[in-house]
Amino acid sequence: MDDSDAAPGARVGVRDVARAAGVSTQTVSRVINQHPNIRPETRDRVLRVIDHLGYRVNNAARTLGTRTTRTLGVIASDATLYGPAVGIAALEAAARDAGRWIATAYADASVEASVRDAADRLLAQGVDGLIVLAPHAATLTALTDAHPGVAIAALHTGSGAERQEAGAALAISHLVALGHRRIGRVAGPGEWLEARSREAGMLRALADAGVEPGPRWSGDWTAADGAALAPAIVAEVRTAGGPTAIAAANDQMALGLIAGLREAGVDVPGDVSIVGFDDNPDAAYYRPALTTVGLDLRGEARRAVAEVLGEAASVPAPPRLVVRASTAPPR
Repeated sequence: MDDSDAAPGARVGVRDVARAAGVSTQTVSRVINQHPNIRPETRDRVLRVIDHLGYRVNNAARTLGTRTTRTLGVIASDATLYGPAVGIAALEAAARDAGRWIATAYADASVEASVRDAADRLLAQGVDGLIVLAPHAATLTALTDAHPGVAIAALHTGSGAERQEAGAALAISHLVALGHRRIGRVAGPGEWLEARSREAGMLRALADAGVEPGPRWSGDWTAADGAALAPAIVAEVRTAGGPTAIAAANDQMALGLIAGLREAGVDVPGDVSIVGFDDNPDAAYYRPALTTVGLDLRGEARRAVAEVLGEAASVPAPPRLVVRASTAPPR
């Protein structure tokens, strides 16, 4: 392995790698494209040379030879929210582990034309499949109908939806175990599949515990909307027989709700317990620290990437309950 094989600062090509590794350019191409019929010692030698020379794959050139860009398209909605933002990061890591890259297009998930446009832009780049973050039911169906020959996966559907339900059920079961029997809910936007799965899990857990569902409110996932719901929730909490606990569909709405309740003089968890969902990294620093449910988002991302590639994937870890200071037995 000789540094003279490529001049300092020059762009390193396949021929440079082949010369330094003592193999043909075809062998280098097979290693780059993960061809199975390469001897391990040859593959290791070529990879060492690639690393030593700083060779960077020309993705466009490779596409001509393999008919694949090794890129997955990701359609995301609102990256300002914790769920979509962390989902994109998890998908990027999972794709990288699978030897792929991601290209991201943003769309209004509630508008079919916007989602289709995002898909068309990604498919025009030659992506090998699509992964949809936080899809709406109608737009996901429209997308699959419009592109029947394209591999499409969603981060929180299928078995992912089952874990969403199981996580929401954990939150309700925790409140029931504390002794709460009057439990309200702050649901996410009804058209989001993720919100539907979480509410289904809450209702199932209430039914399993023999507890009648309490009052229900709906928000848009944001802390601002959680705070805006606080006056109506305060009125219910202060009513005789009102809820002693509230399960929110995500941590951000729970955060806003806690702030609104405290401003109105309602103590959390003394007057009402609050539980969230997502285990946002900031949840431990809310006041009070938020009891919440966490999902294995990295595992979910690996599952979605494997699904769109038609490969087997390990099952993500089950949801976990993280008990903190925002929940307590009712007075």
